[in-house]
Amino acid sequence: MEVLARLIAENPVVIFSKSTCCMSHTVKALIFSFGANPAVIEIDKMPNGHQIERALIQLGCHPSVPAVFIGQQFIGGADKVIGLNIQNKLAQLLLNAKAIFIWGK
Repeated sequence: MEVLARLIAENPVVIFSKSTCCMSHTVKALIFSFGANPAVIEIDKMPNGHQIERALIQLGCHPSVPAVFIGQQFIGGADKVIGLNIQNKLAQLLLNAKAIFIWGK
């Protein structure tokens, strides 16, 4: 879907979310805690949200949200993002994508 490609290309971090999804909220809070300012797309509040959700599923997002893209690469959902954080790899991905510029934990 062209909208997805454009959003992913224009932003270092994109989170596709649903406003009522607790795992989406958790992932957003985690990314924000690094000082990143991701583009958050609440697909349940968009008129074409169902099309975006279908496109995410076609890309391999199961469940469809949260779906996190960092540096134009699909990272995965909540389990993958949280796992990367536990392994101390999430900060480096954000640095490489220029979503954050310094990290010193």
